[in-house]
Amino acid sequence: MKTGRQFNFDLFEAAVTSSAADQKEKTSSDSATNQPQLPSSQRLQVMFDEYNLKFFEGKLPRVKIAYSNRLLGAGLYYPRRQEIKIGVKYHCLFPEEIEDTLKHEMIHIIHPRHDRAFKSMAQRLGASLKARSHPSLRGRYRYLYYCPNCQREYPRRKRLRMASCGVCSKGGKFDPKFKLISRKNGRNEA
Repeated sequence: MKTGRQFNFDLFEAAVTSSAADQKEKTSSDSATNQPQLPSSQRLQVMFDEYNLKFFEGKLPRVKIAYSNRLLGAGLYYPRRQEIKIGVKYHCLFPEEIEDTLKHEMIHIIHPRHDRAFKSMAQRLGASLKARSHPSLRGRYRYLYYCPNCQREYPRRKRLRMASCGVCSKGGKFDPKFKLISRKNGRNEA
């Protein structure tokens, strides 16, 4: 179904592979909530140690790993806190991707940005570059901006001051010809 509106949410699909035994362990459902059973924080720490030895020769510093009920994405690495947060909402939808998320965030310990070195290491480790998209992970937005040239819409939670269309602007720099314009009544009702 095509709606005519294009949203830019910066969440993309990724393919992940894992063993059948791991799939069985992770996808067993909790009978009370009918939600997938996610590995415990202790199990995530063990997985971190295993991946550190296997992929990083044990050179990564040990970091704290915790779940976040507020995070809408798959995961985040906080360098100042030396902490990896794993998104509960995301992994309840995609429980088979927990290992991929952990590997992705471990690469961020070495390469903070998604630059060429990050992408090269992610490919070598079999980790995805972006998380998959799902409507329930978009969250509510307060502001809706559009490009005066291509009419692409950009829903945002925070107000933008100096932003231009990422498609029409060249070189990743602000271009006043394609400055995003705020739509009236930009709030969604979902």
